[in-house]
Order: sequence, then structure tokens, then C-alpha cells
Amino acid sequence: MATILIIDDEESIRNLLKEVLERDNHHVLVASDGQEGLLLYQQNKIDLVLMDILMPGTDGLEATLQLTREYLDAKIIAMSGAQGDRNFLDVAKLFGARRVFEKPFDLDKLVQAVNEELAT
Repeated sequence: MATILIIDDEESIRNLLKEVLERDNHHVLVASDGQEGLLLYQQNKIDLVLMDILMPGTDGLEATLQLTREYLDAKIIAMSGAQGDRNFLDVAKLFGARRVFEKPFDLDKLVQAVNEELAT
């Protein structure tokens, strides 16, 4: 069983992903912003992070950069609902995100990507 950290400021997205990933037999932690997510990552053995990019406070780009600098093995999948601007997701990849998804995303494809990343 893998431990997955979901960092997203939208409660409905956090709850949906948590429910789906727990059904897939993963242990899931959630955070509503980058700062809270960074603390949870430091305090727990996290196998994968699902990171929203646009959040108040410490955003997903800043949190992604911090995680990949401090933890070379950090596995991050970035997500963004920024309409028509893939630039945020491109920057997330430059900062170390292994995969990126635009919201709204195909839930089955996201779960498949999570399991593929966990297998590497």
C-alpha cells in the first residue's frame, strides 16, 4: 500500500481523489495548500504527491520546486485548471513534476498514471 499526498485547495477535488485512491488500496493524506502539504511530506513517508498548481499561499509551483530540491526521489503529478494556459504545467515539469494533468481530468487516466509512477 502506497501513501499518496493530495495537495489541492478545492475540497471537492481532494475528497474525490481521496475516495478513488483509497478504493484502489492506497493510504491518502490531504492538504489544502502548499505549506500544509510540505509539512505533511516532511512528517510522513510519502510515495507520491498529487499537486494542484494554482492555490493561495504557497502555490503548487513553489511547493513542487521545494520538494524536488530537498527530496531528489519525490514523485509529483501536477494538476491545473488554469483555462487555456498550459504554461503552468510546463513550468511544473521543469520544476520536477513527472506528469501533468489539466483539470477537468479523466479520473481513470489519472489513477493509471498514479499506479505507473508508483511502479517505477
